[in-house]
Amino acid sequence: MRFEISKVLDAIEGRVSTDPSLARAVVDLAEVIRWQNLDGGRPASLLRLGMVIDALSRQIGEDSVQVYAIVHRALLSDADLTSNERMVVRRWADDGLVEVLDQPGDRMLEVADLLGLPVLTRARLDGLIGRYPWIGQAGRVLAPVPGAGGPVFIAHVGGGQDPATGSRSPAGVKLLSRQWRCPEPGCALFGGGGGGGAFADLAGTDRGPSEQPPPTLRTGAPTCPRHGARLSDAGQRPRSEVLAVRIGGLVRRRFVLTETEPVAVGRAPDGPGAVQLGQWLNDEARRWISRSHVRFDLGRGGEVVVTDTSTNGSGVRPGGSMVEAERIPLPPQQSRTLGEGDLIELYPGVQVGRAAETASDATYTPNSVMAEAPTMAMRLPRP
Repeated sequence: MRFEISKVLDAIEGRVSTDPSLARAVVDLAEVIRWQNLDGGRPASLLRLGMVIDALSRQIGEDSVQVYAIVHRALLSDADLTSNERMVVRRWADDGLVEVLDQPGDRMLEVADLLGLPVLTRARLDGLIGRYPWIGQAGRVLAPVPGAGGPVFIAHVGGGQDPATGSRSPAGVKLLSRQWRCPEPGCALFGGGGGGGAFADLAGTDRGPSEQPPPTLRTGAPTCPRHGARLSDAGQRPRSEVLAVRIGGLVRRRFVLTETEPVAVGRAPDGPGAVQLGQWLNDEARRWISRSHVRFDLGRGGEVVVTDTSTNGSGVRPGGSMVEAERIPLPPQQSRTLGEGDLIELYPGVQVGRAAETASDATYTPNSVMAEAPTMAMRLPRP
């Protein structure tokens, strides 16, 4: 059972991120782990974060949904968590996957305001509508509660049960147009790469400038939320575009394209940031789609350029049209600028387009991050 729990925690790790382009909701981890009525288990469990992520994924209708988690510093030594769970949270902190600070509630709302994200919380926020008017909008503040097949969302204020995004605040737009550096050595959020803590040797690749979270403005100036140090402006942040992969009608993954980093997409491409589709393909699609099938580049004018690098070629669905007569062939080694609403089709039903223009249109259930969880950890309370 211990091995199974470790596997599901590894799966959850792939769904936490402080990347402002990929996070789909904000949570206070110290609050989530104590929602005991979600599974009827022990007082605190990190697995409950996976249950909430699954609920978010089902509600949005996408696979690989990521959440922006704020972590109270006391959680790193919380005796209600197992030693393995505490170790995992510390690793997330050292890798910059979560924020660790003393006042997570304030920061949770600040991040939601700066990025236009919904908040998943059971806290009553009605009294803060004057400070954050978006709290009263439908779908911006949702409480995960027990449901027949796992957690479901209800609204405290504003109505609605579907998580909704809003526009980034003017301050958020300004902050995210710049790169920032923290004077604290090894800062996982605003440094050059992975963290400088106990798990620094296990940190992943260097953090790209597009992945930096928004600084906090609590002191009136851009500040590192973890260290409380004033940040220095390191220059213009590279332009970026979020793309999405849709397979069989379901959005399986989002990824970020920047001016400085082209992205290869295919069955099993190599290289940093490469998007591997093999796990979602049937046998026929795997035979047709090349190891590295297409490459996406972002021009300095903001245009997305796709180049076919495959053996069999691709197609373009102009404006997202599924009418076969309107499909435009994209032969091997040819390039094309992605027009508004265009989808690049690697194989029938395997498409890539701008995330804002690529929605799920199928009723398939997204893969569960809790698939490896032991049965007893998933015990649901009786109604």
